[in-house]
Amino acid sequence: MFIEAKGSRAYAYTGTKPLLETQPTAVFIHGAANDHSVWALQSRYFAHHGWNVLALDLPAHGQSEGALCTSIESLAKFAAAVLDEIKIKSACVFGHSMGSLTALQLAADRPDLVAKLGMIGTAVPMAVGDVLLDAAANHEDKARQMIVDWSYAPASQLGNNHKVPGTWLPGAGLALMRRMVRGVLHNDLHACKTYANGLEAAKSINLPTLFIVGERDMMTPPKAASAAIDAIKDARVVRLQEAGHSMLSEAPDACLKAMWEFANTR
Repeated sequence: MFIEAKGSRAYAYTGTKPLLETQPTAVFIHGAANDHSVWALQSRYFAHHGWNVLALDLPAHGQSEGALCTSIESLAKFAAAVLDEIKIKSACVFGHSMGSLTALQLAADRPDLVAKLGMIGTAVPMAVGDVLLDAAANHEDKARQMIVDWSYAPASQLGNNHKVPGTWLPGAGLALMRRMVRGVLHNDLHACKTYANGLEAAKSINLPTLFIVGERDMMTPPKAASAAIDAIKDARVVRLQEAGHSMLSEAPDACLKAMWEFANTR
């Protein structure tokens, strides 16, 4: 569905289902140079099992229009504007990587909109090396390849996704990033690197929060989530032993199980 938010047209995938006032709502926020499609399994499952679903395309990503948001704070304001426009009163909000920081800031800014928070593949603060940032600015193909090399566990690099023989997960990740217009990747990485409010935001969170951590994550190593986990009073942690940073595709069933159980636990 398309929504007018902050003066431009935004897209949110609903799992092909209408939004119903009688159902709870789950919001999914993607990471850098990605779009709503990274949540394909998880969003469709929620949508077909009694939940309203809004898998957002952030501004200038996927099917959403508008100018790029240059900070995590502005991304959070965009997400809030979408929810306000649709008149969503409270939601379970999941975010992956950059999306996890956006979800965190949204929960800190607008606790009225967030009933539960899910942070997947996160780091607070989220370090981005200068080599990667420079490549994203000047050699996007090189930067995309670096991200793919660091985002998947060894088994996934070899083509093993356990379910669909012949599927090449790194190739799929690379293809998705290539669909973004030039400048999106550098913008997003810079927003992550310069986000300085994460720990303060985490300390303000007073709601159930799920962390899903990939033990083989080289982009946001497990220890990089520790400070946020310690800062949030009601933090629950699920560790995926064989997953890297792209755990939504590397371990889709395990991610879905953790997210579903968390969302449906009172």
